Amino acid sequence: MEEKFIAAWVSAREKAAGLGVKTRPIAAEEAMKSAHRCLSGRRLSDGFNALKDKGHLELTLEAIAIDKRYTGLFSDEEANEALTRLLEAGYKF
Repeated sequence: MEEKFIAAWVSAREKAAGLGVKTRPIAAEEAMKSAHRCLSGRRLSDGFNALKDKGHLELTLEAIAIDKRYTGLFSDEEANEALTRLLEAGYKF
């Protein structure tokens, strides 16, 4: 499941780059660690606000983390943090 999550996140980051949103590169072997670190604090994921401004919150780490295919990879606290960020940003499900 981790490999599929990482592939989805890489794809979303590539699409974001196509929209002109720059994100820091993340090595595949560090992706899960980075995702957990981001979702366990109050820091938004790279590009979150830029993607919000462009109307593409579906490309954020937060949106991918709450996808039912990947929720088992994250703690309830991490998933709740991702959901809260998205709801506060006006994400439409």
